[in-house]
Amino acid sequence: MRILLAVVLALVMGGGVAQASGDAAAHDPDVTRGPDGPGAGGPTAAGGGDVTRGPCAYTKTPDDPAARPVKLPPDPRRTPARGRVEVLLKTDRGPIPLVLDRAKAPCTVQSFLHLVAKRFYDDTTCHRLTAYPTLKVLQCGDPTGTGERGPGYRFKDELPTDLAPAPNDPTGTRRIYPRGTLAMANAGPDTNGSQFFLVTSDSVLRPDYTVFGSIRPAGLKTLDAIAATGIAPTPDDPAPVDGRPAEPVDISRAKRGR
Repeated sequence: MRILLAVVLALVMGGGVAQASGDAAAHDPDVTRGPDGPGAGGPTAAGGGDVTRGPCAYTKTPDDPAARPVKLPPDPRRTPARGRVEVLLKTDRGPIPLVLDRAKAPCTVQSFLHLVAKRFYDDTTCHRLTAYPTLKVLQCGDPTGTGERGPGYRFKDELPTDLAPAPNDPTGTRRIYPRGTLAMANAGPDTNGSQFFLVTSDSVLRPDYTVFGSIRPAGLKTLDAIAATGIAPTPDDPAPVDGRPAEPVDISRAKRGR
């Protein structure tokens, strides 16, 4: 399963690492997770099975097994939908403190905190950095570091409705994901898993990616330093605008609190 970022960033999950191809002027950059291929099983008896019974309906994806073993998240009938939660990503390049907003995306926050509690993100690497004129993000959340895997389940979108329209967009469909935005990568509608992206500079995307929080100033400082080192060249592309960070970005620990 691959997850892309709205630029042709098929980065997040599924059948290979999603990668942005071409240039942002010719393609619509996407934040994806890789070819997804959901293949989720149907609901079973109450209290268990392949789909949770609450409003989030977290659904197992047998055709896209978990990169690390993890159960489905709790899915209370009254999913917490108020308040903010601090999460700290401790990386070898510096701290990246996040603020999760339950009101914006309660099911997404519930899942992210579940994965943090289960240490799903510990000892992982951020596999993608983009430097398109209209898409600048760091993408993380796949323990395999390939951009093709996730937690073995998917859940629904909680799409933003308050993003400003992109200027000079003839289609009128694109929006600005502001610098400091924390959002989910995906492989199509309702295919959220574990991969997420951190917006390092105002980026233009279709509003197809769930926004579930923001990055604190200290985290933006870390991200600026990461972006400044650039993207690792390849034999076919000595000056890429999408690919692995030139200097690895490893998350040693993700934890609640600062």
